[in-house]
Amino acid sequence: MSSYFNMPYDRFNKSYPNGPFRFINREYFNIFYKTDKEKLTEILPHPLKPIGDEIIFEFIKMPDSIGLGSYTEAGQVIPVSYNGVEGNFVTTMFLDAFSSIAAGREIWGFPKKYAKPTLEVDVDTLLGTLHYGKVQVATATMGYKYQEIEHKKARTALQKPNFLLKVLPGVDGKAEICQLVALQLEQIEILGAWAGPATIELHHHIHAPVAHFDVKKVIGATHLIANLTLPYGKVVENYLKK
Repeated sequence: MSSYFNMPYDRFNKSYPNGPFRFINREYFNIFYKTDKEKLTEILPHPLKPIGDEIIFEFIKMPDSIGLGSYTEAGQVIPVSYNGVEGNFVTTMFLDAFSSIAAGREIWGFPKKYAKPTLEVDVDTLLGTLHYGKVQVATATMGYKYQEIEHKKARTALQKPNFLLKVLPGVDGKAEICQLVALQLEQIEILGAWAGPATIELHHHIHAPVAHFDVKKVIGATHLIANLTLPYGKVVENYLKK
């Protein structure tokens, strides 16, 4: 049996290669804002708990992803606590590359959907946008390389574990896999790190409900550039076996 275990099965026709995956010059634009804590609580699987009323909207540009190519991603993550360990729960992700969508959903359970995010420099502004079809559902801006921050601080933020709810149906349409998955980025090299003032505007869309977590107050933003490795994860909760 082939070691390349994903769909389609033919080893010459895989959707993505074996991991782990190395990312070169991966660029993050993270906007931190306050929202309704009740909405955060109701979406989190047990035993995750929100840390305050904060959520993060992120744009990630990946120009050199070993095995996956070049693509851009956007989504929302919730700062959480898992049995006392601080991390982030990934609640929505939108990107423009099939191979990464397939790998992310099949291996870890990343909640990925196809859309059109962008991350670019507009004169003196870092600009992130997200289109779902013809509708622009998110626009974010930040002063470009506004204030440099310590690389150690940026590395610590990227080292926090990410938690994912992996839910896959069986052929009868019923749940066959329902797991809480954890993973941590490895071999992190910070190439640049900045913080600054930011804005974010979200619009409602039935298939891209980013505006469900409405913006109460923008706290700030960070802009990071790093090389890093995305490893395989581990199952920390198996809900169907409980």
